[in-house]
Amino acid sequence: MRYTLYFSVLSIIKHRLNTIALATMLSIGHYVQAQQTDNFPPPETPVSISAFKTNSAITIDGQLNEADWNLAVPVTNFFRVEPVQGGSIKNPTEVRILFDDKNLYFGIFAQDSLGKKGIRMQDLSRDFNGLENDVFGIQIDAQNTKQYAVSFQTTPYGNQQDVQSFNDNNRDEDWNALWRVRTERTDKGYYAEFAIPFKSIRYDKPIEGVPVEWGITFFRLARKDYEKTVFPAIPQSFSENRMTYAAKLIGLEVPPPSANIRIEPYALYQYSENKTGDLVTDKLNEPKIGGDVKWAINPNAVLDLTINTDFAQADVDRAVNNLERFNIFFPERRQFFLENSGIWAGAGGSRVRPFFSRTIGLSNSFNASPAPLDAGARYTDRDENRTIAVLAVRQRETDDSPGSTFGVARYTKNYGAENNMGAMVTYRLDDSLNDLGVESQNNTTISIDGLIRPKPDLTFTYLLSTSLDSETEDNGFAGRIGITSRTNKYYMGYITDFVSRDYAPDMGFVAQKDFMLHSPGGYAILRPKWLPFVRRWDPGVFFNYFHDFEDFGKFQQSNLYIFPIYTWFKDNSFVEASFTPTWQNINFDFAPLGLQIAQGDYSYTRYLLRYNTDQSKKFSGSISYDFGNFYDGTRNTLTGGLRYAPLPHISLTADYEYNNINGVGVANDNLDTQLYTGGLRVALNPRVQLSTFYQYNSFDEQGRWNVRFSWEYMPLSFIYLVFNDTQTNVFDPVQQSTQFISKITFLKQF
Repeated sequence: MRYTLYFSVLSIIKHRLNTIALATMLSIGHYVQAQQTDNFPPPETPVSISAFKTNSAITIDGQLNEADWNLAVPVTNFFRVEPVQGGSIKNPTEVRILFDDKNLYFGIFAQDSLGKKGIRMQDLSRDFNGLENDVFGIQIDAQNTKQYAVSFQTTPYGNQQDVQSFNDNNRDEDWNALWRVRTERTDKGYYAEFAIPFKSIRYDKPIEGVPVEWGITFFRLARKDYEKTVFPAIPQSFSENRMTYAAKLIGLEVPPPSANIRIEPYALYQYSENKTGDLVTDKLNEPKIGGDVKWAINPNAVLDLTINTDFAQADVDRAVNNLERFNIFFPERRQFFLENSGIWAGAGGSRVRPFFSRTIGLSNSFNASPAPLDAGARYTDRDENRTIAVLAVRQRETDDSPGSTFGVARYTKNYGAENNMGAMVTYRLDDSLNDLGVESQNNTTISIDGLIRPKPDLTFTYLLSTSLDSETEDNGFAGRIGITSRTNKYYMGYITDFVSRDYAPDMGFVAQKDFMLHSPGGYAILRPKWLPFVRRWDPGVFFNYFHDFEDFGKFQQSNLYIFPIYTWFKDNSFVEASFTPTWQNINFDFAPLGLQIAQGDYSYTRYLLRYNTDQSKKFSGSISYDFGNFYDGTRNTLTGGLRYAPLPHISLTADYEYNNINGVGVANDNLDTQLYTGGLRVALNPRVQLSTFYQYNSFDEQGRWNVRFSWEYMPLSFIYLVFNDTQTNVFDPVQQSTQFISKITFLKQF
């Protein structure tokens, strides 16, 4: 019955599709089939570059004025991948490499056709936006896994970003390593001088008589021209983290890896107050101490310990008005869980995650309030053949929730050039709590997953997970299968996600239960010479079809996302025009933003127009208009944003979202919501910064302030001052929560 309904609706909608859009899609398919991919395989013999030992001390000042830099042979033969693959380079780059007994040094001269005037910078934040700034990066695979790399990146102003990459498939941008960089801007470009301690790089113990060889790549983005260059040559469809293409860094004399220890104690003072009207309902006024320890037991194994764990400096989640039937996924923001998070990332996607660290540190009470963590430990052991990882955390008992113990263990085996398979177990044990009449409960998931890459442009991923909960004593199942093909000319993919009704990952995340999704789709990648102002045009279509998992085939919803215009211009400004025919079967209680939707079948089409200017300029903006029918009514959504950064040291932002909903639901309701966000970032330099934002949501009349000052007074040692304030019904406060935190951390590496 549902299939009959679906196909009849589909036949109707076909007549409504824009004829020009259909013709465009057909011509795209013909174009893709007719063209070569322009990918090229990794070299059989990687190119080699040399590091040279210093004769004197290197001062990290961004000037490269020591005589030793002149002895190092520069690497200059970069390969252009943007705006088109191959050809002459407008902004050449030189890289020199030195080392001594403690550090690996990189000296970079990034020539710019406009000198200082050509530099593009958004702000001076540490983990900056790598697509909208001038960037230079170094990727190192010191264990020659060809599947894992660490990246050290900087800007012309010396911002730092360090990233872990797994299979050029998952990135961990919140990993932090101890290293230094300084830069200097000139009339011909900019210089950058890196010092990366050998203790900050994991490498195998050198064998006497066997030369040390590390995999290495470089990349640079000259943002004003959106010119991206890499060394060695890597196809445009892959990133600089595709280490099967890496060069070999030779000539190194590395010290034997030793058991180095990094300690990071902290001291904190926190004042918080909750009020209902004028009545103070809760107050906290206390100091707190704790810290983290990182012990590199050997070149492969690292043990992290945390005691009285604190996340006071973590970024605050922004407000979201959810109008969809799926749960919203909020990313992890706490440093202890962010570091090495890519190890777990292979076992799940955005809809199914057997392990999601944000479940740790939340009580299992009705309101899921924050719960303190007493201690935690994480052990990782990685080499070119396999990865072992274990995490254990103890969560403290609260007034409305028992204490809990969390554990997760993962094993990944690498095989072939770029393939791996893994297994993971999660276990959560909630204590009994007699005062609340709560008995002890436990929850377990067991998962297997893998990645197969038979050739560079084809990737196959899979996941199968099962759960067992002591309360229900039921087994549940979830999984994912994905296959993607990515070349310079097109992207094609197919994904299937499924979750059973009884799948209960108490340490994980699912978008919803009892569903199965089939999602084929793709897009062409066109770089039309007859449109000289266009850098890239990616027209395409994706089809999403959801049905029940238990009552197999029972229709839930589907949509066609058709985007004939999805275009980046030469300055990386962007425009999209798309439409999404949608079919819904609402057979459950559903009330987005309080609008009760009657059960039944719905079909409607949404349209989207979206544009943003060159985001690297001092003044930039974005706007989108999402309009059309919405269930049995209409919805118009307007969003806009402005950003003004007269200098990299100061940045002002303003964002606005407006929803206008009419004639929706059982009561034929109308609803208007407005969400305002303003932000300010001020930086003395990349190490001293003040950031603040304010949000007001008219839907629940809630306003929130977040003010955050940070000073990196030594490498990875910080002083934080944080102020948070949230008010419900801002103009006549009903509830108010205020928090002030001062915190100092100190990092010492032995």
